[in-house]
Amino acid sequence: MLSIVKKAVIPAAGWGTRFLPATKAQPKEMLPIVDKPTIQYIVEEVVNAKMEDILIITGKNKRAIEDHFDRSQELENILHEKAQKDLLSMVENISSLADIYYIRQKEQLGLGHAVYCAREFIGNEPFAVLLGDDIIINKPSCLEQMLSIYKDVKATILAVQEVPEDEVNKYGIIEPEDIDGPIIKVKDMVEKPDPDKAPSNLAVIGRYILVPEIFPLLEKVKPGAGGEIQLTDALRMLAKNSPVYAYRFEGKRYDVGDKLGYLQATIEIALFHPDLSKPFREYLANIIPSMLGNLEVAACKDK
Repeated sequence: MLSIVKKAVIPAAGWGTRFLPATKAQPKEMLPIVDKPTIQYIVEEVVNAKMEDILIITGKNKRAIEDHFDRSQELENILHEKAQKDLLSMVENISSLADIYYIRQKEQLGLGHAVYCAREFIGNEPFAVLLGDDIIINKPSCLEQMLSIYKDVKATILAVQEVPEDEVNKYGIIEPEDIDGPIIKVKDMVEKPDPDKAPSNLAVIGRYILVPEIFPLLEKVKPGAGGEIQLTDALRMLAKNSPVYAYRFEGKRYDVGDKLGYLQATIEIALFHPDLSKPFREYLANIIPSMLGNLEVAACKDK
């Protein structure tokens, strides 16, 4: 098994129904967090981890993703003519971030099926999977942390995080076997369990390092939770014969596939934006006391 992971897969074929009507005509992955589309944060995490090739699994009405990472000669010419060198450099850098490839998931059959669509691109190599709904802020990044661990264990690694017990039904939940600090040997796992049946509150978050043996298992998996082909089900099969590890990563995670998580990411990332930080902090300092006061008055009236 290779000790270096060189390829990454980013599934981006979902409908984004939780953000309708905003996602009726644009991919949810292109919704901006401050001034950068969500998927660019994910691509940059891969690039900063010095990985060579990226495959984005797309679907219908996802052309904007390809356009974003392609060159825009007309825009570049306009910025050049206006001598807007900083903006020109930024736009040019986006199109040269990495070698990005695309394949369509023709049917929305679940995350497991989306990963299976990458089998020809991956071949017989270990690979990373990054979900666009999870932005994780840290240095080193979550992916870099996992790649470092992979060099030692050379096995499947799942990023995990503790979640409230009443939220376990939103995630794949692991059943731990051995715990060695942040590294946990996985005994079993279940997709979106009822809280009273969950084996733990350790939820799988959108970062994986997978071995190529996952593909024949995905081929066998039958539709599971939600009528979809679940990656979790293939990982359960894998764990019976091969080591699977979970890793409690370091970093702040934002679930930007959820409206509240998206707003939290936007506000907190803006607080550290090089151009916006100072005026945005001043704005919040001025508006929050009065807004909270108005909310308290409204609450009293409702009573």
